Amino acid sequence: MERLEDYDKPIAIELYTCHQSEGSRAGMPTVCVRTTGCTHRCYFGEGGWCDSWYTSIHPEKASYTFNDIIKIYDENPNIEEMMLTGGSPTMHPKLVNELTHFANERGIFITIETEGSHFLPTDYPINLISLSPKFSNSVPVLGAITPNGSVVDERFIRTHNRHRLYFEEIQKTLDYHSNYHYKPVWVPGDDKSINEIEGFRQTMKIPKNKTWLMPGGSTRKELIPHYPGVIDKALEMGYNFCPRAHIIAFDDKRAV
Repeated sequence: MERLEDYDKPIAIELYTCHQSEGSRAGMPTVCVRTTGCTHRCYFGEGGWCDSWYTSIHPEKASYTFNDIIKIYDENPNIEEMMLTGGSPTMHPKLVNELTHFANERGIFITIETEGSHFLPTDYPINLISLSPKFSNSVPVLGAITPNGSVVDERFIRTHNRHRLYFEEIQKTLDYHSNYHYKPVWVPGDDKSINEIEGFRQTMKIPKNKTWLMPGGSTRKELIPHYPGVIDKALEMGYNFCPRAHIIAFDDKRAV
C-alpha cells in the first residue's frame, strides 16, 4: 500500500486525547484520530443521527497534519493506544497505512472503527477491528432533517446504501488484521434489526463474547431511555453491553 509522503500537508482529521468508551478496550487512555468523510449517512430514528455527523453527514475541512499526530504522542508519552475512527477511516488508505508504520515504531495499539466497506491490507496489520456494520435500522428516512437542516432525499438514501454490508470486504478485513470485535447499534422494539444483527453474527461466525450491543443515541436524552431495553436484550442474546460512556458523561460535546 502507498504511504503519506508529506507530513506537513493538511489532512482531514480531528485529533484529541480521551478514554476509549466503546467495546473491548473501554477505559483505556487513547489518542483519537477522527477522519472526515464517510461512505454512510446513518440515521437511527429515535436513536438519532450519527454521533459524529460533522465528519460524515456534513464533513469538515482539513485542519491538522501528520506531524500533529506525532506531536500529541510526544506530549503524552503515557498513552499507548490509538482510536482511529470517523467518518470512515478506510476512505483514507495512505493515512491508515502510515499510522500502522508509526504505531509499529512506537509500540502503539491501534483500534480502527469501521463499517467494513473497504478492506485495507496495511503494511502492518491493525491490532483491533471495531466492526459496526450498518443494518436496515441505519437507513435515513425520506424527508428527515439532518443536523444542519438539510432534507433527506432519495439520493441521500442511495449514498448511504451504496456500501452497506459488503460481506466480502468485511471477511477479508477480519481475516487479515490481528483481532476484532463486533459492535452493532440497536434501538429497543426493532425486531427486524435485532434479527439482522444476529443473522450477520452467525453468517460471519462471530463469537458472542466478541459482540457488543450498543444503544442508539447521539445525546443523553436519546441514549438513556434505550438503556434498559438494550441491556435486557444483550442478556437475552448472550452479548456484551456497550454503555457509550462518553455520551453519558459529556452529552453531545465534541473531542471527548
